Amino acid sequence: MESLLAHLARKERARLRISRVYVESSPDLVSRLGVSEVPSLVLLEGGRALARLEGRASAPRIERMLAPYLPGEPVSFEAV
Repeated sequence: MESLLAHLARKERARLRISRVYVESSPDLVSRLGVSEVPSLVLLEGGRALARLEGRASAPRIERMLAPYLPGEPVSFEAV
């Protein structure tokens, strides 16, 4: 999943910022976001969780999660 997110961060840098949070060093943030499984992907806007995926996720699952929230061209991992 990490390589998928790195590709997405490069490709969608104008529409999306991806940050990695380490559970051990940010337990308050992990708790506030309600993360119960690692890895998790949480889509935030203005500090509010809009969508989440817990556990390993495939490119199609990530695409489906992001599609309703990103305007313009659909997110695609074809180049991965």
